[in-house]
Amino acid sequence: MKLIIGLGNPGKQYERTRHNAGFLAIDYYLKDKSAITCQSKFNAQICELHYGGTKVFFVKPETFMNLSGEAVQEISHFYKVNPADILIIHDEVDLSLGKIRIANDSSAGGHNGIQDIINKLGTQTLRRVRVGIETRENRTDMPTDAFVLQKFSNDQLKQLDEEVLPQVNEEIEKFIFIV
Repeated sequence: MKLIIGLGNPGKQYERTRHNAGFLAIDYYLKDKSAITCQSKFNAQICELHYGGTKVFFVKPETFMNLSGEAVQEISHFYKVNPADILIIHDEVDLSLGKIRIANDSSAGGHNGIQDIINKLGTQTLRRVRVGIETRENRTDMPTDAFVLQKFSNDQLKQLDEEVLPQVNEEIEKFIFIV
């Protein structure tokens, strides 16, 4: 069993925001999948897929970003999922829009949602796909906490759909089939 967690904030007002890059990645991956079962439980939207003998849960926590660890902890404890079988997809202001980076066993680097997950699970030994969202010319243009809640422009969403999310899909596939 594997968990693939996309981080974001629940609610219409946060749709298409930079902080919801993880939600966008989960939605993009699941968009053409059939035989999918989705439900709301453990403070999350959970969609279940089967790949051969492997059950994979795609999760979008329904808690706000900074409390993401609550849902991840509940799900991982209920299903007894080892942290090595958890992949987290999240926004990253330290990367330019269009870039992704894989992280294994690394600190939260100031990302409060990741820090909450690390705190709740008691380990930072997690695999992560960091999705670059930075588009500011200068970080002093807008405080980061406000910037991450800004909506992507239509051009930025197009770039995500055409360039970034296909790369994230490749990382999801690697995680499901290789790790």
